[in-house]
Amino acid sequence: MENVLRSTRITLEMIKWEHSIFALPFALTGAVLAANGWPPLRILLWIIVCMVSARSAAMAFNRWADARLDAANPRTTMRAIPAGQLSANFVLAFTIIAACIFLFAAAMLNRLTLELAPLALAVVLAYSYMKRLTRWSHLVLGLALGIAPSAAWIAVRGSYDARALLLTAIVILWVGGFDILYACQDYDHDRRAGLFSIPAAIGLQGAFWTARAMHLGMVALLFVLVRTFHLGPIAAAGMALVALLLVYEHFIISPKDLSRMNAAFFTLNGVISVVFFLAVATDVLLGIRK
Repeated sequence: MENVLRSTRITLEMIKWEHSIFALPFALTGAVLAANGWPPLRILLWIIVCMVSARSAAMAFNRWADARLDAANPRTTMRAIPAGQLSANFVLAFTIIAACIFLFAAAMLNRLTLELAPLALAVVLAYSYMKRLTRWSHLVLGLALGIAPSAAWIAVRGSYDARALLLTAIVILWVGGFDILYACQDYDHDRRAGLFSIPAAIGLQGAFWTARAMHLGMVALLFVLVRTFHLGPIAAAGMALVALLLVYEHFIISPKDLSRMNAAFFTLNGVISVVFFLAVATDVLLGIRK
């Protein structure tokens, strides 16, 4: 039992479950917009279970699938499997358990969420192999997280609305952009290992410009979202703050200095997602509409 508890603790550290904050606020935004207010508590809780379990399955599977690559990359040699802290079989078992929890939680929401749950799970797991296939793997990661607000919309309404695609597109561009920046750290390794990524394909300068273009597109869609849902000044101010945070993110790192990448990747992006949710939710809950 002690070994199981120790392995579980290391696994939770490995998958960085606390970074669910990246996608969870966007899922909650989708739920609030779909319900035009707070959804019922039962639905809200099952959405959170779906989010955390799906992300846990995806992260654990990524560590399992990339174990050999991680062992060859100086930046990732201390991850749990290559460092010998966890066995590959234990991590795979954890993935399966998390996936089963996700499917059960989807079944507790409505029929459509259950029917679409295997497709969503396939997308979030498939990302782990995309760097072997395409330089645009960053957008697949964006899609894996971008499913969340659309899925939350379906969880609340039991049907889909094309307007939710705006939220998905915003997340795809946001995540795709910052994943390109994060991949700059592995530029040398990816080229040696024959892996595909934007930095490996077009260099660090080109990667930074590609990320900037994606984030500029995201900002444009933020204000399209405000107009589409007839949101008011609080939401608009929140979108402006998100834009400023993105500018700052690009200001503190450069192709010649990646030393503050963790601050840009983890801290700022966590703040961005929370600001986005609070701005939209406050507008909706207070009934402030144009």
